[in-house]
Amino acid sequence: MEAGTALQLAVFTAGSPEMIGICHFNNIVRGVFLACHLGYAIAGKHEGKGYMLEAVQAGIAHMFAQAGLHRVMANHVPGNTRSARLLQKLGFEREGYARAYLKINGQWQDHILNALINPEG
Repeated sequence: MEAGTALQLAVFTAGSPEMIGICHFNNIVRGVFLACHLGYAIAGKHEGKGYMLEAVQAGIAHMFAQAGLHRVMANHVPGNTRSARLLQKLGFEREGYARAYLKINGQWQDHILNALINPEG
């Protein structure tokens, strides 16, 4: 984060000290690319309540307006329908399919590649 290549955000509900999730922007690249990758996670008991949508929307707004990025990329495994729906609600567009993209729990996993372009340029 000190190098400016990542931003980690904690997610809380109003009035509670319990952190319920994270939203992180990493691999931030400046210059002609002006892009980053988005990741997020929320505690199971808080899934489906709209908290992640609200948190990621705020984070993206910051990355576009304050950080001046042009593109945010977010990828998910094909079976993760919650992530697919969240990204769709946020306006992300599917850009591709990457075979054996990330090694998760010792297994190479395919991923669907998505991106959101800053509407302001």
